[in-house]
Amino acid sequence: MAARPDRNRPTLEAVAARAGVSRATVSRVVNGAVTVDPHLVEIVTRAVAELGYVPNHAARALVTARTDIVALVASEPDHRVFGDPFFSAIVRGVSHALTAADVRLMLLMTQTPRDLEHTERYLLSGHVDGALLVSQHGRDSVPATLARAGLPFVTGGRPMRSDVAAPYVDNDNSGGARRAAEHLLALGRTRVGTVTGPSDMSAGVDRRRGFTEGLGARFDPRLAEPGDFTQDGGAAATRRLLERAPDLDALFVANDLMAFGALGALRQAGRQVPGDVAVIGFDDIDLAAAADPALTTVRQRTVEQGSTMAALLLSLLGRGEAPPGVVPDAATGAPSVVLPVELILRHSA
Repeated sequence: MAARPDRNRPTLEAVAARAGVSRATVSRVVNGAVTVDPHLVEIVTRAVAELGYVPNHAARALVTARTDIVALVASEPDHRVFGDPFFSAIVRGVSHALTAADVRLMLLMTQTPRDLEHTERYLLSGHVDGALLVSQHGRDSVPATLARAGLPFVTGGRPMRSDVAAPYVDNDNSGGARRAAEHLLALGRTRVGTVTGPSDMSAGVDRRRGFTEGLGARFDPRLAEPGDFTQDGGAAATRRLLERAPDLDALFVANDLMAFGALGALRQAGRQVPGDVAVIGFDDIDLAAAADPALTTVRQRTVEQGSTMAALLLSLLGRGEAPPGVVPDAATGAPSVVLPVELILRHSA
């Protein structure tokens, strides 16, 4: 049975009567029109507060042609989204910026091709004003689909596809990995390996590239082992490296979760950190400082990345100014922001 409307809920007419203005004036104020006299805005706003009026979002969407909803689409299974601190930090930043703009956040997770198809259909059916895409893999079809449909979107991280002009907010992954490699060389380490991120994600690609640039001629491809950005994956990759290179004396790991796995694998193999093997991670999640030993890592501004993504999307929707640092991407010309990172020195390296 359909829910009955609440007959005691304040209406536009009640607000108009309290404010002594027309219903049309109340509607324009509630829907954010900028042409209303400021004095009338003050009167209507006071009446809204006194009566506890809550706008009907469905009706408002018909009037304004917007839903005041933004979707955050994570291309990962739910255990990754809820288990990886990266995602919670992104959500914090996004939520803060959208709440300030009176926009609601919807979380969508895609795990299978069927999920992807349903997500694309939902995004294009008028339920949201725009989308924020995180953890994109390879040639994910969502950016191209949204671009063709004209739905505003922003991706978290440099898109892997160069044939789609996708606005994005990223961290300086390559520069951070380069500084990590240079620091390990400065410590006098000579057998420097890496556990890389996935090769179908720009963060994995860019961090490996920065690491190899930092080592220069000392880079040995046999000391590079792919990981999956999970703790178990980091442990397994480190064990494989130790089997091939038992004299490994330094390790750059492409995110902190994998670095935690690497610390455990080194401990099980009887290697002291940093005495035998120096370890550097990437992210600087909250647990990095509490690791044993405390993890040296590259700090990225994940919460700021989320808020900047939201601000950039809001600007594309015409609902705010563009965030600082926006420049055209060199390959596509799309608006982009690359946030700086810094190497945080602790006990592991």
